[in-house]
Amino acid sequence: MTIYSQHPNRGKVQVLAAYRASAGVVSSTVTSVEDTTTATRLVDALNRISACATVPLSVWDRRERRIERYPREHLTVLTDRDARPALLEGNHSLWYEHVKLLLHRALTDLDRAVASLPAPVRTAITAELEKEARDLHHALAEYTDAVERPAEEDLRTWDSSLPFVLFEGGLADLGDDARSSLDRLEKGMSETALAESVAGMRLLIDAHTRCANPEAWLVMEELNITDDPDPFGPGRYFLDVQAPLPDGEHYRDCWTVDLGWWELDPADPHSARGDQILQCTRPTPPAVSEIVELLDVSGGDTKQLRAWAATPVGTKLAGTSFVVTERYRDV
Repeated sequence: MTIYSQHPNRGKVQVLAAYRASAGVVSSTVTSVEDTTTATRLVDALNRISACATVPLSVWDRRERRIERYPREHLTVLTDRDARPALLEGNHSLWYEHVKLLLHRALTDLDRAVASLPAPVRTAITAELEKEARDLHHALAEYTDAVERPAEEDLRTWDSSLPFVLFEGGLADLGDDARSSLDRLEKGMSETALAESVAGMRLLIDAHTRCANPEAWLVMEELNITDDPDPFGPGRYFLDVQAPLPDGEHYRDCWTVDLGWWELDPADPHSARGDQILQCTRPTPPAVSEIVELLDVSGGDTKQLRAWAATPVGTKLAGTSFVVTERYRDV
């Protein structure tokens, strides 16, 4: 819907909003701040907010042979702070619930960016979000209900087939590939199973955000956090934390922590096969703090993973609350 940027002007830094209007692409000043660092934080958060608000309105939900629009309730949070908890609730689909999480994070980042700024700047940012939400609502009303839009020159236009959301860096989680991957992951799930998977996804994202492990990667298309510090080097251990995927084609009935080893292909030093060493299973979800503790103790350290690999069945991985429930090979 809108692309935000910054521009130095007379000793300050302007935050600019660019958007399509009846006269073409328009650029207007949102506010001015004292330094580039502050402007960068505002621009980054505003771009993510606009993208996360707009993209679900611009694509079709094609899961299980349906052709439907995604919900628009998330727009409420742009103007109603009290509605934000709803971004952390609901079970529409893995992709849409993930986008809502991204929107919640962007709004939180914006709050932090404006917290110490003067009141006029905060007021201008609030007005900008209200303008974005109001014009999106007008565009949607025209598109879905043929309600004529107000005759305003600076009314922001929206085209479902050509969303105006490009910005520096992009956001891969909003793309077609990410949506298709999550749609495939939930294929065949019942409503109950989908709700469990969405809850697991939220827990993994929360843990990944809080952990300090630089080698921990969130693999959304597998609902997995992996710590794989040296896949082709001498310390080829890896750790996976996986949420359940009940009832679907990618069935996984409980929470698991898997520790394994990469077996290199003698004919191709750049190819390897994962060989599982041990597993810790949980019939109920772990606490976020437990996953964070596990990832932080692991710390992307192959020595720690090697030490854990020798843990016998019935014993906790040292420094964590996860108990080994199965061993598949000795080390």
